[in-house]
Amino acid sequence: LAQVAASLRYTPVENFEAMDQNEKAFQKQDAVFIGSKRLLGKKSKRAMRYFRNVGLGFPTPKEAKEGNFVDKKCPFTGNVSIRGAILKGMVISTKMKRTIVIRRNYLHYIKKFNRFEKRHSNLAVHCSPAFEPKEGDIVTAGQCRPLAKTVRFNVLKVDKNQIFGSARKQFALF
Repeated sequence: LAQVAASLRYTPVENFEAMDQNEKAFQKQDAVFIGSKRLLGKKSKRAMRYFRNVGLGFPTPKEAKEGNFVDKKCPFTGNVSIRGAILKGMVISTKMKRTIVIRRNYLHYIKKFNRFEKRHSNLAVHCSPAFEPKEGDIVTAGQCRPLAKTVRFNVLKVDKNQIFGSARKQFALF
């Protein structure tokens, strides 16, 4: 229990009003109570921010600790736990809001011809605003509860692009 409490962190954020309000509903972190008498009376510029360590050796990004985004599906600042499979893939699309599509390449063995064929599968992955992935980046994703109809994974780490040119159809095993 002490280890769980140590992994949860509350840190002050410079500007309380800076929580990104770009939705119709008021955006706030569920784990932080903003109606406290201390916060209401003082009108201080420092507000509390909730973040945590997801474990498995993945560090919490600096943007998750110090940023001002609100994302309830973020594994670092929201209510999502990472369990199950850890996968790697290449980003091929960032057109959706807070969701990316990654491509996983693999080889399938054909017994009759004693050879392998190239195959791939696409996977929709939730991407926290703490990360800024671009097409061609290598992403590490962890399994979580279903977040949408097709989304069951969450970005944990982004490695920058090592491929020059169009990365969409490149076949690379990582």
